[in-house]
Amino acid sequence: MGTADVIPGVSGGTMAFILGIYRELIAAIRSFDKDWFIALLRFNIKEIMARPHFGFLVPLGIGMFAALMFFTRVIHLPKLLHEYPEQIYGLFFGLIVGSIIALLRGMKDLSNFEYFWIVPGLLLGLLVFNLVPTQTPESAWFIFLSGSLAICAMILPGISGSFILLILNKYAYIFNAIGYFKFSVLIPFALGAATGLLLFSRFLSYLLNRYYRPTILFITGLLLASLYVIWPFQQRVYEVVRDKPRLISSSPLLPQEFSQSVLLSLLLLGLGLGFVLLVSNLGAAKELQE
Repeated sequence: MGTADVIPGVSGGTMAFILGIYRELIAAIRSFDKDWFIALLRFNIKEIMARPHFGFLVPLGIGMFAALMFFTRVIHLPKLLHEYPEQIYGLFFGLIVGSIIALLRGMKDLSNFEYFWIVPGLLLGLLVFNLVPTQTPESAWFIFLSGSLAICAMILPGISGSFILLILNKYAYIFNAIGYFKFSVLIPFALGAATGLLLFSRFLSYLLNRYYRPTILFITGLLLASLYVIWPFQQRVYEVVRDKPRLISSSPLLPQEFSQSVLLSLLLLGLGLGFVLLVSNLGAAKELQE
């Protein structure tokens, strides 16, 4: 998930879905409930440490932080992404296609009507990905709203939080605030992100518990729409933010010639696809044994 957050257009929620930990992630976020905050206000250390799913969140957080550091300090993935976008996006395209196949294969006895739930997810994803950045205010209330929307997108498979910030014309603004520790911007943004995370995780958990199949199919539609952005062969436009290139728009296209670069992209696409299907088959075999 940490690696995905480095890739423009790839959601951490997408990777959680691919890795089969999405429901655990939502449940872990929900564990920060009203009783936990009451315990926090009362300085009840025992209940503070016992209620949330720290056994899941701590290793996940360490892994994400380690990936972020590794792919920004040791192997500079954003730089590689700018220099070899077709190969890296090819790998992620294969991962997402594999996850879509695994999801649909795991939904037994789908009726024709149930397939309809893919359509609204697909349309929403395409609508979001085709929005263009617009002028927006820099007041605290809008920064709060930007944080809420970005974090919701981050945990929703198929839509990248950074992409939402680009649409809201707040990507560079928030990025600069982080770089220069502008707490007048970071505090409302963090409060918005925390609020969005706590509320949206509960909404998603409710949908997964009550309407599991429609929700999974809707998410499948979002993943299908994300392939529009993740397709490795694109006309990409970058903007320099704090001396670093940032992807601001892309348009899918077909390769003009079958070069070594195209071949490598397709091989990595196949590798990503095969990896997810292998993990899915191993998981299914384990469930049968249990």
